[in-house]
Amino acid sequence: MQLIFIFLTVLSSLFTTLEQHILQSDFTVTITSKDSQPMTHSGTFTIQGEKFLLHAFGMDAAYDGQTMYLYQEDTDELTLSYPTHEELQQTNPLYFAKALVESSKVTEKAAADGKTVLITLIPQDKTTDIERFNLRVRVRDNMPIMIEIKESQRTSTMRLGHPQYVQTAPQYIIEKEGAYINDLR
Repeated sequence: MQLIFIFLTVLSSLFTTLEQHILQSDFTVTITSKDSQPMTHSGTFTIQGEKFLLHAFGMDAAYDGQTMYLYQEDTDELTLSYPTHEELQQTNPLYFAKALVESSKVTEKAAADGKTVLITLIPQDKTTDIERFNLRVRVRDNMPIMIEIKESQRTSTMRLGHPQYVQTAPQYIIEKEGAYINDLR
């Protein structure tokens, strides 16, 4: 029982750290499916609790705790909205993991070298497409370094390139002069 408590402390400690500190990283996301070649995208993000700033997939996204900002460069359109919890979960995989914990079987396994822990969440609700959510965390600094979401038809793997906790928070907003504003608030 004590071993389970120690492992679960890694996951809860990670969520506490993400609430109190600003995580910044570059990343690559590889999406593999049974019917097509793997696709890899790269980007950067900054996360602090629910707030985030993301540059990837040909768009910029931000959430300041109230308003979601989505900028599509190819259309020069900035959409403003009040997102639902589901929309936030789709945009921020660490926020998604936190929400998934309550309805999942959670296991944690230390790597043989003791440097990382693999946290696996298996949703108990079998109506969801998510079969498994893996999160690898570096133990010494509570740093997430890999996120993998396994669905029935595809797997998405996010590898953080140079994750670090920084002191200065960015503005979690997007302003694009001259862009068409689509205000859905």
